[in-house]
This record gives sequence, structure tokens and C-alpha cells, in this order.
Amino acid sequence: MIKKVFNIFHQELGGLHKAALVLGLSSFFSAVLALLRDRLLAGTFGAGRVLDIYYASFKIPDFLYILSLSIISVNVLIPIFFEKISQSESKAKEFIDNIFTAFLILILILIIITFFIIPRLSSFIAPGFLGEEKRQFILLSRILLLSPFLLGISNLFSGIVQSFRRFYIYALSPLLYNIGIIFGILFFYPHFNLVGLVMGVVLGAFFHLGVQIPSLLKLKFFPSFNFKINFSEIFNTIKLSIPRTLGLSINQLVLIFITATASLLGAGSIAIFNLSYNLQSVPLSVIGVSYSVAAFPTLAKLFVGNKKKEYMEHIMTAIRQIIFWSIPASILFIVLRAQIIRVLFGYGRFDWQDTRLTAASLAIFAVSLLAQSLIVLFVRAFYAAGKTFKPLVINIVSSIVIIGGSFLAVKAPFIIQNIKPFMGDVLRVRGVPGTEMLFLPLFFSLGSIINIIILWIIFDREFNPSWKEVKKTFFDVLIASLVMGMITYASLNFLDKLFNIRTFVGIFLQGFVSGVFGLGFLFAVLRSARNKELEEIINSLRQKFWKTQTIAPEPEELP
Repeated sequence: MIKKVFNIFHQELGGLHKAALVLGLSSFFSAVLALLRDRLLAGTFGAGRVLDIYYASFKIPDFLYILSLSIISVNVLIPIFFEKISQSESKAKEFIDNIFTAFLILILILIIITFFIIPRLSSFIAPGFLGEEKRQFILLSRILLLSPFLLGISNLFSGIVQSFRRFYIYALSPLLYNIGIIFGILFFYPHFNLVGLVMGVVLGAFFHLGVQIPSLLKLKFFPSFNFKINFSEIFNTIKLSIPRTLGLSINQLVLIFITATASLLGAGSIAIFNLSYNLQSVPLSVIGVSYSVAAFPTLAKLFVGNKKKEYMEHIMTAIRQIIFWSIPASILFIVLRAQIIRVLFGYGRFDWQDTRLTAASLAIFAVSLLAQSLIVLFVRAFYAAGKTFKPLVINIVSSIVIIGGSFLAVKAPFIIQNIKPFMGDVLRVRGVPGTEMLFLPLFFSLGSIINIIILWIIFDREFNPSWKEVKKTFFDVLIASLVMGMITYASLNFLDKLFNIRTFVGIFLQGFVSGVFGLGFLFAVLRSARNKELEEIINSLRQKFWKTQTIAPEPEELP
């Protein structure tokens, strides 16, 4: 029985839609666990200083992990791995051993140095923390330094697993990561306080790594320490990874700057930003990341094989599906924001003021959901084609917008005061203390939209694709989603009189039933328009993709 289960998870999975659905389901269940995690955190601590410290303590370890991607970036490793394995399995294994050894040396050096300089960095990361708050931040950050070590190795393992299209195993990792964190909240925190929370994070990182080990052993690609490092190969990998690493580092620096700014805006600002950011990341992970991760190995293989037409068709399919899912998700988040936040976080110490600010922040993030999802795909498309520099430059431009806007939120309040009343009316938070923090998600969304506009223009110039089907999908889905939004909003007002929205059950039913009505109209409009993406999804669901047989490589694909 155990062997049968292992064989199911170890099997190769083919087809963009099937792979994306498996990853999407994994992302969905992982997101459910992440929401449970955030619900426990919000209810236990409320949007206050304790939760601010917890979220801020991730910033330095996360940045360290990003730096380690200069060696173990999946987006760079997979194309090189394909090239090596096309020559021979022994060369591919030697390459993995070299990368593994170089990573261990680099990450251990970085961890040791960072451990001692965290006290100095704390004044930059969280200038609003003083006294005991600062001491707690330093302690938690130091414990979390174990996380980039474990997740870095896991990232290397996942690159190998994805290369062989073992997406079932890859899909389990984030589930186990969140289970570890929840375990820490429920069982470690009562005994070790805040230290117990981060102990759960480290446990989750260990689970993330450990679940992939059996597959690597079966594939005979488990890395080993190599005392004779091929430095030219390492430097070549780093050279290819630098743009990607810099791009991710810039993203992390943006979040660090936002954290620093939020720490000066008042207690709870960091928590509200992170809770709403994590929540909007649910559809981002389920939609954008799932299709992008599923598409990337195939894109890399097609481009290396000089199959440019198939490469472009694969990208266009992924773009259309991301549009199909993202626009309705954005509309639903905006219309149902209050119901979503009250159901997920509205208990314990998470009060009504916290709810209103988090709901408003979620609505602002939702505006850029399509942009964020497409950015993930476009960056991978450029990387599969070996074009790494342009996405980096574009990312820098959008990051300047985000950082500049965040700076205005603190240093130029006279400008913000002119916009604040308008935002308060639109988002229904006029008179709520702390609304200045809403400018952080506002400029984050604005930067994301600028990013995708420039990426789209550059991609069009580089590859000159046909956008006919993409445009049709966009307008079909946009019209259907607007109808859905109006029906959902009307249903909310109608059901407000039927349900007692002061209770958990009442507010849940109001939001759920309204959403179902809206989705029903969305389906009807798209079905009547004979939407191609809807038909593709229906066909994929009709197939029992979990019973997909292991796919043997075609003769020309054999090494």
C-alpha cells in the first residue's frame, strides 16, 4: 500500500493543464493551511505589535535565502540540467553535486556573518521597534536563519524533481511547510512564546525539504558533497542567476522598505499589510504561480530545442488561462472583501478596526492581481529564452515607484492628506485610525501594474506574437466578471436583510451565497460566449488526471 502511494506521487505528469491543475490544487490547499495559520495568528494577537515583530523577523532570513538563489535558482538550474542530461546522466549528476557543494559553503558563510550583524541591521529593518520589541526581533530573526539553509537545499531538490515532472512530490512541499508552522502555533507557542512560533517555521522548512528526498533517491540524483568543485561551472551558473537573484533581491528589499515604513506608521501596520498580502497571494499562487511553474520546464525544453512556435503557443495558452482565472478573482475580492476578512480573521483579538483596514488593503491588492500573476509567467518566459537582463531592469523601475510611494507615506503627509479622504470614501474607511498604511498596498499595486505593462511591451517587441486570442479572452472574461461583480454586490444587499450578519454563520452565508450567485452568472455568460478557456478547463476536469499513466519519453527525448 505504501509503495503504491509512493509510486503515485513519484509518477511523471504531462500536459500543461493537468500539471497546472495539480499544482493549483496543491497551492489551494496550501493556501487554506496558510489562511488557517494567519487566522490563528490574528485571533491570538490581533493586528498589534506582537504580530508586527513576528512578520518583521522574516525579512533578514528571507533576504538571505534570496541571495542563495545566485547558485540554486530553479529558473536557471532547470535549463542547464536539461542540457547536461542530454549529454549524459553522469554529467548531470556531477553538475548537481557541484551546485550542492557551492551552496552549502555559501549559505553557511552568509548565516554566520548575518547572525552577528542582525543587531545593527535591526535599526534599518524596523526603526519603529524599541527596547524589548527590538530584542525580540533580533532573537526571532537569528532563529529563523535556519530557514534559508533548509529551504535553499529544498529549492535545489525541487529543481531536480520539476525537471522530471514529478509535480505531485513538488506539490506536497508547501503543504507540509504550513503544517509545520501551524504545529508551532498550536503546540510550541504555549510553552515557548514567540520563540515557539519561529520553531514551527523551522520545522515546516524541514518538512519542505524532507518530503522530496525519497524521489531524489529513486531518480538516483541525490546530491553529494564534491571536494573537487568545478568552479568554471559554478561561475557560469552564478552569471546566469545574477539577474534573477538581483530581481528577487529587489523584490525583497521592497518588502523590507515597506516593513520599515510600516513600523513607523503605528502598531499593527506591518500585521495588516502582511495579512492582506498573504491573502491576495492565495489566488496568485493558485493561478499565476501554478501555470508558470507548470509551463517553465516545457518552455525551457522547447526553446533549447529551437521549437519557437511551440514555445510561443505554450506561453499564449498560459496567459489566456491566467487571465481567465485572475480577473474574476480580483472582482470577487473587491466586492466580498469585508465578508472574507470577517470570516477568516474576525475573532479573538482581531477587532472591527483591524477588519476594516485589512479589507481595504485586500481590495487595493486585488486591483493588481492579474498584473502580479502575469509578471510571474513573463519573467519565466524570458528566462526560458535565456533573456535575463530586461526583466531585471523593468523590476528596478517598478520597485522605485513602490519605494518612492512608501517614502511619501511617511515623509510627505501633506500630499497624502489630499488623497486620503477620497480613499476613505471609496474603501469605506473614512475616520478609521491608521488609514495612512493603505498607501503601502496602493503603491505596491501601482508598481506591479507598471511592471507588467513594460514587460508586455518588451515581450511583444522581442517575439512579435499574435495577441488575437489573448485579447478575445481578456474582453470575454472582463465583461463576464463585471456582470458577476454586479450580481454579487446586489446579492449582498438583498441577503443583508435575510441573514444576521453580526454572527459568523450569517456573514459567511451572506458572502458565500452572494459569491455563488455571481459565479453562476459568470459561468452562464462565458458558456453562452463559447469561451475557449472554459471549455479547456472543463475538458481537463473530465479527465481523471490523478490516474495519468507514467509518460515514457519519446525516442528523440532520450539522453
